[in-house]
Amino acid sequence: MNMPLDPSVATPLSDLVSPPAGSPMWQRNFLFGAGTSSYQIEGAAHEDGRLESIWDRFCNTPGKVLRGENGDVACDHYHRFEEDLDLLQRMGVDAYRFSIAWPRVMDEAGRPNARGIDFYKRLIDGLHRRGMKAFVTLYHWDLPQHLEERGGWLSREIAYRFADYAELMSRELSGGVAAWTTHNEPWCSAYLGYGDGHHAPGHKNVRWAAQAMHHLLLGHGLALPALRANEPKALVGLVANCAPGYAATDSASDRDAAHLFETFQNTWVLDPLFKGEYPKDLWRLWKGAEPLVLAGDMDKIAQPMDYLGINYYSRALLRSPEADKFEWVRDPAVERTSMDWEVYPQGLQDLFEKLHRDYPNLPALYVTENGMSSHDSVQDGEVDDRQRQAYLKAHFAACTRAMQNGVKVDGYFIWSLLDNFEWAFGYERRFGLVHVDFETQKRTLKKSALAYSDFLGRRIG
Repeated sequence: MNMPLDPSVATPLSDLVSPPAGSPMWQRNFLFGAGTSSYQIEGAAHEDGRLESIWDRFCNTPGKVLRGENGDVACDHYHRFEEDLDLLQRMGVDAYRFSIAWPRVMDEAGRPNARGIDFYKRLIDGLHRRGMKAFVTLYHWDLPQHLEERGGWLSREIAYRFADYAELMSRELSGGVAAWTTHNEPWCSAYLGYGDGHHAPGHKNVRWAAQAMHHLLLGHGLALPALRANEPKALVGLVANCAPGYAATDSASDRDAAHLFETFQNTWVLDPLFKGEYPKDLWRLWKGAEPLVLAGDMDKIAQPMDYLGINYYSRALLRSPEADKFEWVRDPAVERTSMDWEVYPQGLQDLFEKLHRDYPNLPALYVTENGMSSHDSVQDGEVDDRQRQAYLKAHFAACTRAMQNGVKVDGYFIWSLLDNFEWAFGYERRFGLVHVDFETQKRTLKKSALAYSDFLGRRIG
C-alpha cells in the first residue's frame, strides 16, 4: 500500500524526489529499497544468547563514541521489527537490505544459536508476507568479541570462521534470501578499525589495516561456494564504499594525489576482486605494509560475483602536500550535510562510469547506500526534510545519466530506513527516511519518505 497524495500541494509529492522523466529508474523492473544494519538498529544486546560484539566493547570504552552512547537499545528493532516492516510496506519498496548480527546466531564454540537465528527467519517471513525481497548482509562490522580476542581480522583463521558462519546462515535461511552480501564496506572494517582507530576494534597501524583487508577479502572468497550451494537462486556479491577523487588544480602533483586517493579508497578493494591483485600504488602510500598473501588466495578472492554494491555519499577534492601523499581540500562554496560531507551528485555518475571503463568484468551494480544526515525534528507531527528530498532527486538524476551512458545499474537502496546509532557519532546524526524518537521509540515518516512512496506507486511497466 502506498501513501496517498498530499492534497495541499499542486504537484505530486513524487516530484520532490523522483528521477527525470524517461529514466529507466521509472520501470518496475528497477529495484528500490531501503537499508539498515544490525548493530545500528536492533538493540536487545543482552537477549536470547547474543554474545558481546567488538562494537559493544568499543562503545563501552571511554572516549570512543560521542556522549558515551551505545547500541544496547538503538531503535529496538529486535522487538519492533513488524512495525518497521509495516513502514517499508507503506512506502512501497521492493526490497529491504539488512544485516545479520554474527554474535546473535553462533556461540563461542561456533554452534548455532537457534533463538537468534529464529529472529532472522521471522524477519524474512515478514518481508515475504508483505511482498518484499530480502537483501542480506553477513558482515556489517559487528564481529563477535571473542573472535577479536583471538586476533580478529588480523588472524588468517578468521577468514575460515567467516566461511563457516556464511555456510550456517545460508543453510538456515535457504529459500528466503534474494541476494547475499558477504561484507559491507571492507574498507571501513580494515582501515577505520585497524588503521586509524576511529571504529571498533580501535587499532592504529596501517600494516595491520592491509592484513585485515586481505583476510576480509579472503573470507569473502571462501564464503562464496557455500552461499551458491545453499542458495543457488540468490545473487551473491560484496558492497564497497567508493568515492571519486578530483584534483584541486590541474598540476601533475594534484592529479597524482587524486589517483592515490582513489587507490586507497576504491581500488584497494576492487582490484583484488576484479583483477586478482592489489594496486601497486597503494604501497607508495604505505611503504612496507604489504600483507602476507599465500598461494591461491587471490584466485579465491577474484571469483565471479553476481553484483557489486556501491555505497556513495560524496566526493574528495585533493592536493599533494608532498610526493606520494594526498590531503583533502575544503571547497567552501559546496553544500554540506550535517556529517560535514559535500553534496556532490555528479560524483555518483563519474564514479559509475569510471568503474564501467576500468573493469570489463564488472557485474551489475546496485546503489546499496545513498543518503544524507540532517538535523531533522518533528514539527506539528511532520518532518519536512527538504535537504534530503533535493539530495535524493539529484542523485537519482546522476544515476540516470550513468545508466543512459551504458552503465548497468539494477537497483537503489536509500540509507537509511530509520534514524539510528551512527557509530562513533552516537545518535546525533540522522540519516533516516523515518524519524525515530529514541526516548519513546515513536516512528514518524519524513516528507522524503512520503515522496519516495508516491514515486514508487507511480512507476510503470
